[in-house]
Amino acid sequence: MTYAIQTNQLSYSRRGQLIVDNLSLRVPAGSIFGFLGPNGSGKTTTIRLLLGLIQTQKPCIQIFGQQLHEHRLPILQKIGALIEAPVLYPHLSGGENMEIGRLARRVEREQTGCVLEMVGLAGEAKRRVRTYSLGMRQRLGIALALLGDPDLLILDEPTNGLDPAGIREMRRMLAELSEVHGKTIFISSHLLDEMEKLVTHVGILNHGNLLFQGPMAQLHADFTAGATLEEIFLNLTNDRI
Repeated sequence: MTYAIQTNQLSYSRRGQLIVDNLSLRVPAGSIFGFLGPNGSGKTTTIRLLLGLIQTQKPCIQIFGQQLHEHRLPILQKIGALIEAPVLYPHLSGGENMEIGRLARRVEREQTGCVLEMVGLAGEAKRRVRTYSLGMRQRLGIALALLGDPDLLILDEPTNGLDPAGIREMRRMLAELSEVHGKTIFISSHLLDEMEKLVTHVGILNHGNLLFQGPMAQLHADFTAGATLEEIFLNLTNDRI
C-alpha cells in the first residue's frame, strides 16, 4: 500500500511536557483520513509537525515516501493546507484573493479558474469577499490550498462555524475532491457525526497517544456492533467533546 503520510515514533515536547508520544501514523494515498481527538490531545501540534512549521530532532516524517527532514520544500509543493479560518482580504474579490495566492505559489494563471470551479465559486469570483458567507469563505480557503494541484490536503477544523447547510456542502466538496480528483485528505474535526459520513479511515489520538487507526469498517468491527463513531470515540478517550 502507498502512504501519503507516514510517521515513525514521532514525539514532540514543549517546556518539558510531552505533547506527541511515539506517534506512528499511516495515511493511505487517496483516502479521506479523519484525525480525531479531544482538545489538548496533540492534533494541532501533529499537523504543525507534518507541515514542517515545528521540527523534531530526528527525521521521522515521510510524505509520499520522502523524508520531510531532507526534502521539505519539494514536499510542501505537494501539500495544500487550511488551518481553521483562511486568511483572506475582505475588501478584494474572490478572484483577486486567488491571484495573490497564485503569485505567492508561482503557479499558472489558468489554475485559478480550475480550482474555483472545483469548489463551486467560479460564478462568485468577482464578488468582494466581505459579501461572502462563512461557507463561501471556507471554500475559497480550500481553493487557495488547491493552487499548485497538491496531492495532499491537510485541513484543521474546516467546518468551524458553518451552519448545517454549509457543513453538508463542505462534505460533498471534500468527497468529490477525493473521489473525482484523487486528492488525499487529512482532516481534523470535532464534528464526529460528519466525520462518520465522510472519512474512509480514522485515527484517534488522546494525550499524544494513538489509540486507533485504520479503515472505518475496521473501527466498527473492532468495537461494539452498531455503535456510532461518537460512542466509540467517547469510550476510547473517556472525555467529553
